[in-house]
Amino acid sequence: MNKDYFEGKWHELKGKVKEQWGKLTDDDLQEIDGKRESLLGKLQSRYGYAKDQAEQELEKFKKHFGSQKKH
Repeated sequence: MNKDYFEGKWHELKGKVKEQWGKLTDDDLQEIDGKRESLLGKLQSRYGYAKDQAEQELEKFKKHFGSQKKH
């Protein structure tokens, strides 16, 4: 998910992010505010992911979300 896409679609994506990663709080989502690197950091801290794993999880999310948009 490239940076511009992620930031531009944040209002649309944050509900899906909350569904996917329920350990993220509303305060976390407000702090992330569409910043991909901030989301990766929160995933690492809340879920104990290594950076590579957080990247992979975000990529899976992108693929899943993208496939839903086509339906």
